Amino acid sequence: MARDFLKGAADEYDVVVIGSGLGGMTSANILGRAGHRVLLLEQHYKLGGLATWFRRPGGHIFDISLHGFPYGMVKSCRRYWTKDIADRIVQLKNIRFENPMFSVRTTFNRDDFTRLLTTDFKVDPVAVNQFFDTARGMNFYDDQTTTTRQLFDRFFPGREDVIRLLMEPITYANGSTLEDPAITYGIVFSNFMNKGVFIYEGGTDDLVQRMEKELKKNNVDIRIRCPVEKINVSGDRVQSVEVNGRTIRTKAVVSNANLRSTILDMVGPQSLPSDFIQQTEAVRLNNSSTQVYMALKPDAHVDESTGDLLFTSTAPYFRTEALLSRDITSRTFSFYYPRTRPDGKQRHAIVSSTNANWSDWADLSDADYEASKKELIETTLDALDKYVPNIREMIDWAEAATPRTFQHYTQHQLGASFGTKFEGLGVSRALPQQITGMYHAGSVGIIMSGWLGAMNYGVIVSNEVDQFLVG
Repeated sequence: MARDFLKGAADEYDVVVIGSGLGGMTSANILGRAGHRVLLLEQHYKLGGLATWFRRPGGHIFDISLHGFPYGMVKSCRRYWTKDIADRIVQLKNIRFENPMFSVRTTFNRDDFTRLLTTDFKVDPVAVNQFFDTARGMNFYDDQTTTTRQLFDRFFPGREDVIRLLMEPITYANGSTLEDPAITYGIVFSNFMNKGVFIYEGGTDDLVQRMEKELKKNNVDIRIRCPVEKINVSGDRVQSVEVNGRTIRTKAVVSNANLRSTILDMVGPQSLPSDFIQQTEAVRLNNSSTQVYMALKPDAHVDESTGDLLFTSTAPYFRTEALLSRDITSRTFSFYYPRTRPDGKQRHAIVSSTNANWSDWADLSDADYEASKKELIETTLDALDKYVPNIREMIDWAEAATPRTFQHYTQHQLGASFGTKFEGLGVSRALPQQITGMYHAGSVGIIMSGWLGAMNYGVIVSNEVDQFLVG
């Protein structure tokens, strides 16, 4: 008999949270801490969404994607999780850029970028300071018609090298393109420029385990392998969710799933006004990515001078279409030194990340798909050998993930790594006005994006749910 993953679950909760990405877990934790009865449903067998990990033979552990975030993560973790988690967040101080236009190293904060732009790139200090001040002053209520390209042209006309330095890392952070609204770039960039790039030292496995412990401490009922098939609505109010053959009643639902999946599939068009459905259908999904995970042999060593994050490209200029092309010219390498997981085996690991289009992978036959993954691994090793000589002799394990991998494990439509484009934010925020008790806290181009944006959106939504429940 198949295992009943809902065994012992109640028939009714104050809040059902669908999905255990950082937004979902944070919402569940805050609401549980406030005394509400919370059920957290995760369709996968692990918590974390895109902030999770996996293990391979030989004791190798991989974070599934690159995780660099602004300093604000320290404050959010301390306030909404635990001091112990916040204290394990450390700065990455050796960020490298290697491409045909320049080779630089930086601590990735405003002071150091100002130094680079004014000395190495010979940009007028006045223009540099005005650019930083403009980015810092942006918020998501601002003008959405100015594109990121227009923002750069205003301060750095004709400077493709400057655009590349300023744009490339943010594209990896939240999928921003030169054609997107400038605020989707400026808000993220200025948050990184506050104090630099940070990671969780100890690995995502340690982080997720600590978060799960805190959730249970706050009486959150956590259930894995529980995909929600339907959110039931009566009149204009949430009534229940259907999961694993059961109907569980609830006063509120927080969906941490993909925005389009939440509205068009789980809620369904029949429960919403036609104009709202049209707005939802017009929301564009963000791009996906590919990853190559490489674990080094126990006796292999990479000198830490190689860098923490290495942004590489062979393309002559920064172009969105080149960044997404199957003919990969740009890769970001994240180096995991033994200090990254101080309590585990003293191993080195390297993860390569590239932005990607779902369409390039979706319709491949099984044979072509496997061949393409092998090619991705081989070309990545070729590219990495330039910076870590003889890397092939050092590798103990290598495998690849594609947009199809992310779609399979996260259920994100088209394997979207960053949810939706910016217009998804308005639809997400308007959902409670369409259906009482229905909320969304997924990735929708929200301020800061990535880990910090996901967590803080969970904070925003959980506060609104708390007010709804006690009001």
